Amino acid sequence: MKIEEKGKIQGNMEGTGIDTFRENREQMQKNHSQEPGVNYQELEMTSRYVDTYHYVTYSNARENLHSHNFYEFLFCHNAVDVEYLVGADRYRLQKGDVVLIPPGVSHRPLLPEHLTEAYRRDVLWISPEVMDQLEQMIPAEDRIMAQESRLLRTAGTRWEFIGDLFRHGVREYEERQSGWEEIVLGNTIQILVYLRRAIQDRSAAPLKAEKPELLDQVLAYIEDHLAERITLGDIAKHFWVSQSTVSQTFKNKLGVSFYRCVTQRRLIAAKSLIIEGVPLESVSQKVGFSDYSSFYRAFKQEFGISPRQFRKKQEAAEHNPQ
Repeated sequence: MKIEEKGKIQGNMEGTGIDTFRENREQMQKNHSQEPGVNYQELEMTSRYVDTYHYVTYSNARENLHSHNFYEFLFCHNAVDVEYLVGADRYRLQKGDVVLIPPGVSHRPLLPEHLTEAYRRDVLWISPEVMDQLEQMIPAEDRIMAQESRLLRTAGTRWEFIGDLFRHGVREYEERQSGWEEIVLGNTIQILVYLRRAIQDRSAAPLKAEKPELLDQVLAYIEDHLAERITLGDIAKHFWVSQSTVSQTFKNKLGVSFYRCVTQRRLIAAKSLIIEGVPLESVSQKVGFSDYSSFYRAFKQEFGISPRQFRKKQEAAEHNPQ
């Protein structure tokens, strides 16, 4: 199955970053053409501050569970029966919804078998450096990511205009008139401020996740038991269902096997621990691998680099920002 892209854009606050963007886009296209299990988790921002783009999906091509080391905000332009998985919570998207994804949190869309129309969204990638500086100016309880829900519904509220701000950032990059970098950054700050106000406004209260189904319950169990041995048989017994029921649920909803999903979730957690500075041997144990060699092989297969190379890459990025 194939994913097509139109109008994907990324704003670099210290230059165009076009070469880096093209490499990222080519890698995404390459990964989507490969077998399930290979993803684009290692896509990086092209700037220190904000990347923004419009993304269009025309088919139900599978996208793997993944995470990033930056903040991601999605604004949904249309409702095509798409659900979105953030951590162990699942949300049904509607036009005007904003999905809030912190760094290190696993996420992915859940697309229907047949899309009746293209799935369109604007995306903001915001560096932790920018978010940290902005969030320090407000009380901890009022910060955007302090809330439990990861979805804000703006349709039918006085906050619908937030979608216009997402689109404004996209247009500024496309037109590239004088001072567009500053406008993109300023526009992003406005988006964050209005999102915070909307979250505090009862008329646009953050939504609860969908009523838990078997998939959600199993994912939550995986999240809580990453360091332990997790088998299909144990899961089936725990939830009083057959092994085939669990297997079919993961295949139909996520397009991957149960064990593949467990491995993906463990590796996502491993990335966060590596970034935190946890010793590599300890990382493999904390996320449930039987030994370091198994962890090494799985990590390199999933991300294309070894755990040690990933750590060095993160350290280099911290000491030599773009």
